[in-house]
Amino acid sequence: MRLSSLFAFASAALLPAFVNAGAGTSSHFAGMDEAVEIQKESIERLKDFLGPNSFPGSSNEKRAAAPPPTIEFKNPKAQEFFVDGTKIPDVNFDAGPSWSGLMPISGAKNETRKLFFWFWPTNNASNGNELLFWTNGGPGCSSLEGFLQENGPISWSWGQAEPTPNPWSWTNLSHVLWVEQPVGTGFSQGTPSIENDDELAAQVMGFLEQFLEVFSELKGKDFYVSGESYAGFYVPYIANWIYEHPEGLDLHLKGISIADPSLSYGVVQQEIPALRFVQANQNLFPFNSSFMAELQNISDSCGYTDYLDKFVTFPPNGMLPLPIGTNGTFSVTPDCRIHSPIQRAVTTLNPVFDVYRVSDTWPNLWSVLGFPRSTQEFVYFNRTDVQDAIHAPHINWMACTDTNVYVNTTTGRPINDQSIPSTLSVLPNVIEKSERTIIVHGLADFILVAEGTRIAIQNMTWGGKQGFQTPIEPETFRLKDMGVFGNEHTERGLTFVEFFYSGHMTPQFVPWAAFSTISFLLGRQPTVNTA
Repeated sequence: MRLSSLFAFASAALLPAFVNAGAGTSSHFAGMDEAVEIQKESIERLKDFLGPNSFPGSSNEKRAAAPPPTIEFKNPKAQEFFVDGTKIPDVNFDAGPSWSGLMPISGAKNETRKLFFWFWPTNNASNGNELLFWTNGGPGCSSLEGFLQENGPISWSWGQAEPTPNPWSWTNLSHVLWVEQPVGTGFSQGTPSIENDDELAAQVMGFLEQFLEVFSELKGKDFYVSGESYAGFYVPYIANWIYEHPEGLDLHLKGISIADPSLSYGVVQQEIPALRFVQANQNLFPFNSSFMAELQNISDSCGYTDYLDKFVTFPPNGMLPLPIGTNGTFSVTPDCRIHSPIQRAVTTLNPVFDVYRVSDTWPNLWSVLGFPRSTQEFVYFNRTDVQDAIHAPHINWMACTDTNVYVNTTTGRPINDQSIPSTLSVLPNVIEKSERTIIVHGLADFILVAEGTRIAIQNMTWGGKQGFQTPIEPETFRLKDMGVFGNEHTERGLTFVEFFYSGHMTPQFVPWAAFSTISFLLGRQPTVNTA
């Protein structure tokens, strides 16, 4: 029912004083009518915004054929990986040529560990000198989620009835390689055999060496590594390994980008900023006063309340301490857990609360990948016709594995990643050796909170100084035709951007903003701003 009709029903009974005051009845809810018209206009603009082939129903129209290939591979083995863009199940447009399948992590004859990849060439021949690597996080989450719902040429995101072309595909900017890693993730094969991310990086480098032997026309390209979430560990360690082993790979690493990344300990990126996040978003966390008082007591007694105001200064006044709630360790004590109690409480009020994007409300949108919730009719990559089309094994594919991808290599037992967080280990070296390093964070993300990323950056030393020396000014990230879209700051080779409207998966939730930052990473534009 239109809201203007609904409110008109009650107007005579509820608003006689306004009528008697001389207001014409036909104009009582002119503002509501105008709001409805503006909403209609926005839908029409959306069609232009997304492009003519991005709406259900456009499949009945003739869609343009894919542009001519921008790269060809001479090695006959490459043909074994070829994917016909007109024969990808349920994709009713020509997506263009691509190559996918399993590639071993070494040249050993008995190598059983293989990573699944999907390579897509750029659709713009002038952008053919770069190769961009993408990995999701987890640990153990599939990069095919990133491909299909974030930054690939085919978009089948939450709530979409069918796949559509992605106008913000990163293939508009570069050749892109999506890789399911480490071993144990997605379609990748073999038994996990790593304890830490140095070992993970060595396996990725081994994979890349094997990949380039088949797709040798990509040798010598400028190389960029990107990812999100736990890729805050993966990506810096991979880049650092490549920088420290320059003889092993025929690619020129230029920079990295990590979105909503794991950069430090949970107390930093979850516990300390949790209550401030709730207070800044009270409409989405409408807790009663007694529960808010309980949270405030935890925050006060555990050293969270004034932490950012006291320690996150520009420049910092020394290394940032861990709050007293850690009791001298890197983890909080049970009494100082505040992030999890908040999440549990809000799910009582909002049954479809999404820690990855807190603005989500009822009804729940389905996802063809079954992530973050299993409400779909089928999981796309579990269909055998899809698996056959992309040369994937017939296995039970999962968006995020339920088994550990790190193991004790002596006992074989599952363990957690033994790596030190990247801001406290390898990331400074990567920033110093790269042309550009980008960290982005969605301001509607609660699984990792943006203010926690600020803490991690201000505790990191690179380029001879600790943290940013001058403040991150508000309203400094701007996009063409949109205006202010967040906050941005660059110093000493590191660019940090906070996105409005975005949760954890920034290329999915604000693809136009993520696209701008990647364009900057690749040197396509002088800053992350386009306005």
